[in-house]
Amino acid sequence: MTNTQALWHGFADMGAVSEGGPFVVSRGEGAYIWDDKGNRYLDATAGLWFTNVGHGRAEIADAVAEQLKSIAHFSNFGDFAPETTFALAERLSAIAPVAGSKIFFTSGGSDSVDTAAKLARRYWHEMGKPNKRIVVGRQKAYHGMHVAGTALAGIPVNREGYGELMPDARTVEWDNGKSLLELIEREGADTIAAFFVEPIIGAGGIYLPPEGYLAEVRQICREHDILFVVDEVVTGFGRIGGSWFASTRFDLQPDMVTTAKGLTSGYVPMGAVFIAPRVAEPFFSGGVWWRHGYTYGGHAGAAAAALANLDILERENLLEESARLERSLHEHLSPLAEHPRVAEVRSGLGAVAAVQLADPAEALPFVKTLREHGISGRAAGVGAMQFSPSFVMTDDEVAEMAAGVLKALG
Repeated sequence: MTNTQALWHGFADMGAVSEGGPFVVSRGEGAYIWDDKGNRYLDATAGLWFTNVGHGRAEIADAVAEQLKSIAHFSNFGDFAPETTFALAERLSAIAPVAGSKIFFTSGGSDSVDTAAKLARRYWHEMGKPNKRIVVGRQKAYHGMHVAGTALAGIPVNREGYGELMPDARTVEWDNGKSLLELIEREGADTIAAFFVEPIIGAGGIYLPPEGYLAEVRQICREHDILFVVDEVVTGFGRIGGSWFASTRFDLQPDMVTTAKGLTSGYVPMGAVFIAPRVAEPFFSGGVWWRHGYTYGGHAGAAAAALANLDILERENLLEESARLERSLHEHLSPLAEHPRVAEVRSGLGAVAAVQLADPAEALPFVKTLREHGISGRAAGVGAMQFSPSFVMTDDEVAEMAAGVLKALG
């Protein structure tokens, strides 16, 4: 019997967890997971947005094992790096939304966001504009839980109890380009370093971008010389449907892209920041030390996992399968909007969807109700149920998932 008392869970009321007991996940295969009692569940969220290629891929485990036998890792600082890390950087640069992008490795999504925030400010320092320090995020947005990401995000409850984390962070409306313009007019473009945008707001509740919004804010940043940072920790590596990145699908030409999750499909921790040539140039021209990095950034074992993961995504055409899921989720979940306990269904862009409950207070209990009907789900935002399955989930399994949600709704 596993002792579950020592673990402090993230994003949890530990009193409630201790009282009710945790949900112990024992194994996974494809789009399913099993608990420690042998019960099977459809994994509606691909772990935490990340298991793009599905559970139980021995190919990835074998690739990591072979790498660890050779060399597990070595520092990427200075001029060091393992051969596998160089190989992954080259492969990622080849699929980058902006040609010639440089790849800076991190240990995960929160690291990637903090890296981009620091680099944006340092870039402007090197360009002779040290007053450009303000970083801007949007309401509802989630950018990880490091200091910069927490300050940037538009989820007030995630900032409660910490005091002021980062005085140079601002928040604008999530769906209104004019709100960004008003901030620029108020603060002055010569003080703003970067604007961070999730193509699809993820943990904040799964909100799709209004028509034309992404192109509008991209153009605003161009006109005011503000770096445009696209947070693709959730949407990167195929989840947007049919493309490696949302930045590619919407032709955003970002200055930086933050990634993690789907890079390794969560088999081991890893993140990466894609940095366009414009931003990288001052640091590659010689004489500039950027004193930033992570012990495990570009970890050789993680790089091997990422390469194997990319192989699977390409070989099995899983980017196209994600596009299929975009259609399938919309088809099977949209009818739930007619249920009296459902306020709205948000779907139709990428392998993501949300079923917004009419009473947000029902969301957390509903997660446990879903388990009774064979579905492992998650609440997101204010009263929304998250759906972000692995790309290997079939249309029949999507139908099974929707039927289970309907039963849980009663």
